[in-house]
Amino acid sequence: MDHPYLDTPRPIAFAHRGGAADGPENTAESFARAVALGYRYVETDVHTTADGIPVIFHDPDLRRLTGRPERVTELTWADLSTVRVAGAAAVPRLDEVLDAWPHVRFNIDVKADGAEEPTVRVIESVVAQDRVLLAGFSDARLTRIRALAPRIATSMGMRTVAKLRVASLTGRRLRLPASVVAAQVPVRYGRLPVVDTRFVRAAHAQGLQVHVWTIDDPAQMHALLDLGVDGIMTDRLDVLRDVYTQRGVWPA
Repeated sequence: MDHPYLDTPRPIAFAHRGGAADGPENTAESFARAVALGYRYVETDVHTTADGIPVIFHDPDLRRLTGRPERVTELTWADLSTVRVAGAAAVPRLDEVLDAWPHVRFNIDVKADGAEEPTVRVIESVVAQDRVLLAGFSDARLTRIRALAPRIATSMGMRTVAKLRVASLTGRRLRLPASVVAAQVPVRYGRLPVVDTRFVRAAHAQGLQVHVWTIDDPAQMHALLDLGVDGIMTDRLDVLRDVYTQRGVWPA
């Protein structure tokens, strides 16, 4: 499917959580740093607060990044706005991020059930439907998102990725919702390989791009690009930029 979100030369470079290896993840500071390095696509995550505000945060609770035990969904925005990541950075709201970087495309992992409608509402309120892709591990959650917002690009859930992997071995085609534009996958799930020549070929035959996460090693980046993947998500922004630059594919 053609979608404005993917209307850019390939391969795409994604700043995973804004570049999690270079400072506190999923913060305005990390996004600003990624954009300053030349990244046009940022991968991030959304939870909702107790009062239904979509916020940029990966984990269900605050412990790893702030030392506090509460879950994001237990706090109102007024409470969460006082929390600092790594003692310094604020937790951003989704609407603030979309407003702050109107020319950046965001790959948003909707992390929890119940976050679908508030997330879609914010995206539509700032008219960002064409520069957002909504992702998630849960096929059921993605089905609800597609029903709410058929215009917004989506990726595959885990069950559909597994079906595509099987289809890549059997030659069968899948019937997919119209908004599915990409398979966003790891190189492997545990011991099971996912990304190989057959998988990439099967995805492309269905009009899908293949974006691989989370790759920080330059040799692996080169190998995946040689396979023909359409995008790489990384925590190491400098490393991926250097690899793309060496190959002459870093966006001017």
